Amino acid sequence: MHSNPFSDGELARRVAATRQQMEARGLDLILLSAPENIFYLIGLDHWGYFAPHVLIVPREGDMVLVTRQMEQVAIANMVRNARFLGHSDSETAADVVIGHLAGSCAGKAVGHEAWSSGLSLAMGEALKEGIAGAEWRDITGMVDTLRLVKSPEEEGFMRRAARAADAGTQAAIAAIHDGAQEAEVAAECLSAMTRAGGTPPGFGPFLRPAARMAEEHTSWGEGTHEGAVFLEVAGCVARYNAPMGRLVSIGQISDEDAAMADISKRAFDATLAALRPGVRARDVYDGWQAVVDAAGMPEYRRHHCGYLVGIGFPPSWTGGPRVTGLRHDSELEMQEGMTFHLMSWFTETGRGNFFVSNTVLLGPDGAEVLNDTPYGPHVV
Repeated sequence: MHSNPFSDGELARRVAATRQQMEARGLDLILLSAPENIFYLIGLDHWGYFAPHVLIVPREGDMVLVTRQMEQVAIANMVRNARFLGHSDSETAADVVIGHLAGSCAGKAVGHEAWSSGLSLAMGEALKEGIAGAEWRDITGMVDTLRLVKSPEEEGFMRRAARAADAGTQAAIAAIHDGAQEAEVAAECLSAMTRAGGTPPGFGPFLRPAARMAEEHTSWGEGTHEGAVFLEVAGCVARYNAPMGRLVSIGQISDEDAAMADISKRAFDATLAALRPGVRARDVYDGWQAVVDAAGMPEYRRHHCGYLVGIGFPPSWTGGPRVTGLRHDSELEMQEGMTFHLMSWFTETGRGNFFVSNTVLLGPDGAEVLNDTPYGPHVV
């Protein structure tokens, strides 16, 4: 989308929640550099985030966005709750931030996202050196945490993104056959997602032949498909990403893979059943692992059985460089309004391969799968 997708009330709610966090932490000012968090507060959706952006958020008063001057038209069209200060390409965002804050931060507590993908080491050092007298505090994760629970507006975008993901997945399945060009399957997937209202997702889509099934983050190449195809696709609407995945067998499915499909689907359903408001992330993972253990594979473990999703800019649909996973050791409390990429993934098991995943919304009474593509097995 090339206009601000959020209502004034939605943006105001987010800014107020951010300032409440600032007050609770004793912060006078924060400097946000993560694209996802800047978008969350002001709705700027463009690909200009390859260059540094800094959103200056004071406890009171106007927010100020600093980035390249050449982005002024897009910012004027989209941003209505922050002032803009642009810089030429002969200076840096840090130069403008320092000039804007000159002499105003002495004795004040200033927060910055030390682990942001949008803040280089050199820029961070320049800001700390140039803004005199500030007490610096790392606020990595502060705004990210606010983003975990989705508002009704956000839930609407997630539902639309899930429909786009279904369209792309179903088009890819329809295009797969023995000898199908990897690029042709990808083209059908991308075309269908776009026609369904989707925009470029944060990742992928990941469309891999059987020989590269266990690779985590690679996609199509110049070859042809045979045996099986791994699909992991996200629809994206207003920067909200809704991923899903399927494993497609070509010609036939082996007895081993069919047995693994049964385990995978039962484990996914157990995870859905375990996902309730108030439980911990580790409880959800335990629901998945219990089915795996009962199937005689206690040694097979995953780093997670899913993770939270929502706003995502390339190169990720996970919401930034960190993954908020449903891990065996996570104490994160599940809350109504959270959205997940929930998965049941079995590769390199020695007993067959299968994979199913969906975008899931946690409601007051439990988890709702937002995708409608059948789990499979899919044999084409």
